[in-house]
Parts: sequence; C-alpha cells; structure tokens
Amino acid sequence: MTSEDVERLLIQFQDEEGEVLGSPFDVPLDITPDKLQLVCNALLQKEEPVPLAFFVRGEAEVVSSLGSCIKALGVETEQVLPVVYQPQAVFRVRAVSRCTSTLQGHTEAVISTAFSPTGKYLASGSGDTTVRFWDLTTETPHHTARGHAHWVLSIAWSPDGKKLASGCKNSQICLWDPVTGTQIGKTLTGHTKWITWLCWEPLHLNPECRYLASSSKDGSVRIWDTVLGRYDKILTGHTQSVTCVKWGGDGLLYTSSQDRTVKVWRPKDGVLCRTLQGHAHWVNTLALSTDYVLRTGAFEPATATINPQDLTGSLDEIKERALERYNKVRGSAPERLVSGSDDFTLFLWNPAEDKKPLARMTGHSALVNEVLFSPDTRLLASASFDKSIKIWDGRTGKYLMSLRGHVGSVYQVAWSADSRLLVSGSSDSTLKVWDVKTGKLNMDLPGHADEVYAVDWSPDGQRVASGGKDKCLRIWRR
Repeated sequence: MTSEDVERLLIQFQDEEGEVLGSPFDVPLDITPDKLQLVCNALLQKEEPVPLAFFVRGEAEVVSSLGSCIKALGVETEQVLPVVYQPQAVFRVRAVSRCTSTLQGHTEAVISTAFSPTGKYLASGSGDTTVRFWDLTTETPHHTARGHAHWVLSIAWSPDGKKLASGCKNSQICLWDPVTGTQIGKTLTGHTKWITWLCWEPLHLNPECRYLASSSKDGSVRIWDTVLGRYDKILTGHTQSVTCVKWGGDGLLYTSSQDRTVKVWRPKDGVLCRTLQGHAHWVNTLALSTDYVLRTGAFEPATATINPQDLTGSLDEIKERALERYNKVRGSAPERLVSGSDDFTLFLWNPAEDKKPLARMTGHSALVNEVLFSPDTRLLASASFDKSIKIWDGRTGKYLMSLRGHVGSVYQVAWSADSRLLVSGSSDSTLKVWDVKTGKLNMDLPGHADEVYAVDWSPDGQRVASGGKDKCLRIWRR
C-alpha cells in the first residue's frame, strides 16, 4: 500500500438522541478529533462553532484518531459507522492549585459548606451550632448566624440565592439572609428528631422560592411554607430515618431512607407515587441528573464574571431563564435519579415512569457516601469509603473508570461547572482534583490538618471551598 493510498470509511454523525446529521461521510481512517470537529460544525451550521467530543457507536471516545478507536473496538469498516457527537461546555474551568486563605472562626468541625447559586456568597455549617457567611472578595469572615442549639448538619441555598436554610441536630430549621446574616422569619419546628437534608423548590416552578422540603431521622418529610413559617404537608411512609430529599424539576419529590427504599412523591398534594426497591441496606444518598441546573437556577456559568453578581430581573424573567436552562439540560427524556447505599451499590432509576431500575452499578467495596451527576448529566461520580471515586455513564450506568489516590475514605465530591474536572475531599486530609477525561490526578491539595468533610466548587468556577475536622474553612483558587 502506498502512502497516498489511505484507508477510508463512511461515517454517519448523530446526536445523543440518535438524530442523524447530514448524510454518510467519507473520511480517512486516521482522521483526528479536531478534523472531525471541523466537519461536524460545518454540518451543524451554527454561527459559533461549539467544542465537540466524538464517540464511535456512542461507546468509545475518539481520542487520538478514528482508526485507533476502531481497532480497539474491533469494528467492521465495511458498513457505515455511526459516530455520536456531544457538545461540550463552551467555557473551561481551570483546576484550583493553591490555598489562598484559611478561614478560622468555627470552634468545632465544619460539617457542610456551600456556595450560593451565582458563587457570590459562601456559607458553612458547623458543630459549634453556628452558620457562617464568608466574604469572597476579601476572603474574610462576614457574618456569624446564631440561632441553633445543636450541630448544624445540613445547609441549602435557595436557587435565587437570597436565602439559606440550615437544619440542626435539635430538629429545627432556620432561614438566613446572606447579606445581613440575620434570621428570616421564625424558626421552623415540627420534626421530632434531627434534620438530615434540606432541598428548595426549583426556581422554574416557583420564582419566589417559597417552599422548602426537609427530611429527618424521625422518618418523615415535611414541606414548609417559608413565608408563613409553618409546615404545609407531612409526607409519611418511610419506616426508618429519611436520609435524603430531592425536589425534582418535573414536579416530583424523591426521598431515600434507611428502610432500604426510595420513594417518589407529588409535593402539590402529598401523594406517594411509587416506591423504588432493590437496595439491600440503608440508602444514603440521592442525585438527580438535573441537580446542577436546579441548584444554579437562572445563573449561566458560561456568562460568569470575575466578581459574581446577584441575579437581576423580574420574577417572570428569572423563572423564564431558569426554565429555559432546565429544559436544555433535561433534554427530551425525564430526569434520572441515582441512589447510593450501604450495600456498596448504586441504582440508576427513571423514577417518573418506572419502578424498575435502569441499571445496578456494582464495583465499590465499601459503602457509597455520595453520588453526583456532572452538570451536563453525562457522567456520574460516586464517592465511597473504599478510598476510590468511580465514574459511570450518566445515561446507562455503565462503569467507566476508578479514580484512585486517596488513602482514606472519600466523603464528598464536587464537579466543576464545565464537567471536565472533579474535586474530592477525604479523611486523609487532602483534596484532589481529577481530570475526568483521562482519569488522572490533576492536582493534589494538602493543607488541612485533619479529615475533610465538606467540599464545594463555586458555580462560576473561580473557587473551591473545603471544611473539616480541623475547624478551618479553606479557599482554593487557580
């Protein structure tokens, strides 16, 4: 064979839904992803070309050239080869590499930390019964919110960024104003045991951010009207502690419990829609494929500025923007749910339609502490006490890779807004930043003096915050 005589084959571009783009296309076997991108963008005819990733038959990603990918899969080159293209984030988040400040102030371990939906504020909840707000421009303490009488176990920002809810071990829920650090309204009481999780109603369903769902060790889930300061509904049905509650964008509420079930509710009338069974032990955690877009509401990370701003516009405009973003991320299929358990497995569900799981994901050798969908919903990360993080396909639940490097249990993970990087916090006192495409360690971030319980990556991509047993909150930047 002479050098001019290059092997060629016919490929057919299609999107993730299976929609065909153009007609079959004759390309050389040694074509690179960059060239494929030029061809595909020409066929797409967008004003702005978007970065794309390509997958042969939707399975193996084309990394170096099409030929090497086909060889690895052992595909026939006689037939037309389907190549799936996936639009990637148009912006890039750079990996954090250094600790810019160590914020002292809490007198007990930091249990939770969370950035507001635009990344303007940072809050942390601690075992010293306080919630603290931090000023991110100067990276100094801003307000200390006192009102709880026991450890603050869970905090949640409303998706409009104007309120923070915190739940404590004394079964009380407080609402705070991040600007002044004062309590909004009265303390919400009603649960008989401690609060395990808090979740706000999505912005595109109600731009006023009025309703809040809470789950508790007492086995019930309550929906609170935060304007009137009392509970609206009590959802009972779980026989043991409810570990997690998620308020989906399609108007359903999902709860997981130590009674080994996941239940799906209709929050508007409190009806139990279905019970998802399959786990053999406590269900610890839930993740929705739309979590990230529900968390950020009307804020688009691609348009982030260096100094984060609050959302502007009327309620209707904000609702419209949030709905548009939600529909784009959700696509045509209903949102997916994944549950992680003490039985070392994960289940992928399509809870709106079916009570049978789409996939059972096994491989961890210890309990699963947290699961998280990437912002673009294509990948799933699970953190486990077996010291590893595993990455799975967010649509099929297929196992992709393990990220190993921690020498202690992995407590929490957080995705960067562009879905390319993942940060994890562990009991080995380090944070690690991973490049998800290659599965390699990007940055090792020592600095904490003890276990790292909480970690979050701001939606504008600028900072990572972490807190833990050493009572310090650390902020990491580029």
